[in-house]
Amino acid sequence: MKLAFYLMNHKGYSAIVDFLNKFNSSSVEYVVLSRDEHVEKDYYNEIKNLCHSHSIVVFDRKDNIPKYSGYKVAIGWRWLIRDTSKLIVMHDSILPKYRGFSPLVNMLINGEKEIGVTALCASDNYDEGDIIEQRKVKIEYPIKIHEAIDKVSALYSCLVISIFQKLLVDGCLVGSPQNHNQATYSLWRDELDYLIDWSKDSSTIIRTIDALAFPYLGAKSYFNGKLITITEAEEVNDVMIENRDFGKVIFLSNGFPVVVCGEGLIKIRGAYDKDNNPILPLKKFRSRFGVK
Repeated sequence: MKLAFYLMNHKGYSAIVDFLNKFNSSSVEYVVLSRDEHVEKDYYNEIKNLCHSHSIVVFDRKDNIPKYSGYKVAIGWRWLIRDTSKLIVMHDSILPKYRGFSPLVNMLINGEKEIGVTALCASDNYDEGDIIEQRKVKIEYPIKIHEAIDKVSALYSCLVISIFQKLLVDGCLVGSPQNHNQATYSLWRDELDYLIDWSKDSSTIIRTIDALAFPYLGAKSYFNGKLITITEAEEVNDVMIENRDFGKVIFLSNGFPVVVCGEGLIKIRGAYDKDNNPILPLKKFRSRFGVK
């Protein structure tokens, strides 16, 4: 009994490390990798070097990948896998909620109290397959995306090990149908979704900044007409504002701007420009965020 793996990013790296610690390289048929341009660190080289150190065959997704009749596991995978027979997809949500794209980021932005991972059978329509197993964990805010990734990475490892143990005993996997009436969907995200919408409430904006932090590219905003990245911010008690023009600086606290949101205020504590130069502390009080 062997598994073939399609792996990307920290979650894929964590899962294969723990799988090899629990079993060994003789349980791996091969590993397929792909780079990810949407994150600062994609773990491509780390996974590749780990596999080479265990004499595991490695393919890039653009290679001619041999067909495998056994079970395959896709973790963090963004690409179409044509051979869907015995394909197990790992999805970053507690299905049937948050089917689709970037579920973990969207769950954090929405303030969900639990995050999780679902192992499901591949299906013609995305994330509609039978559920093999699920794991979840409670979270508290504020939480950075890298902390959430660490939590779900541990769930990935538990799921992969549990599934393989079932295969060793039973030789096959049986899933349970989803309740499609309870399904929700998570939309794809692109460069525009890195831009902060200052019309949102302060809690949502803080969660957005934290959810787009490293290893992602960081929450963006125009600041006095120039694009910047905001890395750290905190909520501030709101005040009565007669003309609530969100995005304007209302106070300057030791050089840290307090910005008006659609509801609430936030104090920005970390930000840098396109050349990675810090923009704080501010010297100019009359500043505006969000206007190009």
